[in-house]
Amino acid sequence: MNFLGHLYFSGNDPELQIANLYGDFVKGSDLTSFPSKVREGIQLHRQIDHYIDQHPKVRELLHQLYPHLPKVSGIAVDLFFDHLLAKNWSRFHSQSLREFTSNFYLLIPHLPDLYPLEFRYVLSKMEHDDWLFQYNSLEGLSMACTGLSRRIRFENNLSYAPSVFMKFETLIEQTFNAFMIDANFHFKDILSSKKQ
Repeated sequence: MNFLGHLYFSGNDPELQIANLYGDFVKGSDLTSFPSKVREGIQLHRQIDHYIDQHPKVRELLHQLYPHLPKVSGIAVDLFFDHLLAKNWSRFHSQSLREFTSNFYLLIPHLPDLYPLEFRYVLSKMEHDDWLFQYNSLEGLSMACTGLSRRIRFENNLSYAPSVFMKFETLIEQTFNAFMIDANFHFKDILSSKKQ
């Protein structure tokens, strides 16, 4: 999953939400220099990535999509799942998508100094262009695919992913629904904070 999915699986813990997203910017296994909450977020980020990568239904979907999106099918599925999560948000969270994303954006100006400029820049762009809420539309999915395609260092056709999504929409939705049932159970202790 991409940004929205990682925030969702962080429950309603603001510090954990920020630290989870930061996990995408951290390499290596030695996390001892980070405060405990940041370590927790980085580890959660990696657990989510591992869980989706190993999910059997997701692996089947990747196999189906690879000929259409070589080298980037995994990235595309992350974006597809964020799109479907945003589109079906009320099934998964008690807050509206607008309320949830707005509350997250309020955290960005108050980031602790430990977070580097590159990460701050990405979050400021996320807020300015409202990436998280825009995921709910096909236009938003298209913008995310095109923008990410430009940032990938190798030649790719990720900008074509929205067309692939429309072609395989039923299969992608079925896979997403199966994944969310399993993932919600797997991460249930974290997600239970949504009910508090």
